[in-house]
Amino acid sequence: MEFGQKLLELRKSRGLTQEELAEALYVSRTAVSKWESGRGYPGIDSLKEIANYFSVTIDDLLSGEKLLTLAQTENKRNIRNICDLLFSAVDLFSFLLIVLPLYPNNDDGYIYSVNLLNYTQTAPFNKTIYLIMFVLIFAVGIVKLILTKTAFVKYGKALSAISMIVNVLAVIILALTRQVYAVVMIFLFLMVKGALILKLVRNGW
Repeated sequence: MEFGQKLLELRKSRGLTQEELAEALYVSRTAVSKWESGRGYPGIDSLKEIANYFSVTIDDLLSGEKLLTLAQTENKRNIRNICDLLFSAVDLFSFLLIVLPLYPNNDDGYIYSVNLLNYTQTAPFNKTIYLIMFVLIFAVGIVKLILTKTAFVKYGKALSAISMIVNVLAVIILALTRQVYAVVMIFLFLMVKGALILKLVRNGW
């Protein structure tokens, strides 16, 4: 007997509606409906709650093979979520490229470091390009962070691609304009994001 049918019979044996079972398990009615119709399986935590609620074992609900598949799927999802969160955090750190004193100003032969907003030793066009790139990366990080917590996580790949492209352009432009400290920092950001994407690819992203 499939999991959905077992859950349906257990629920009916208690005389519960889908809404009542959903409230007891702290999930949505849609989730219960999906499980019972065979269109999906609960996560490991929800599966434990179901087993405890109906006083059965997890093995009574799912076969060992399906339980293993479920655990592997959930593990991959958790790894993806962690990598996405770290990726977003790195993008948010791009704000540091605006506020940290990474840019050299020359004042009567004396060189001191200032943040990007106070940087005057470059053409206004260059400064504008820097700002646009850093703000864009920061904005992508915010959007990706929001989508990680919603049903629109599928757009994460596109956002990651945009972030990487802008990051690479930023490295090239900063290197060409000889912004040593800034290029080192954003290159490190790029390496971290590259490592996270590699991890996601190996995880079946």
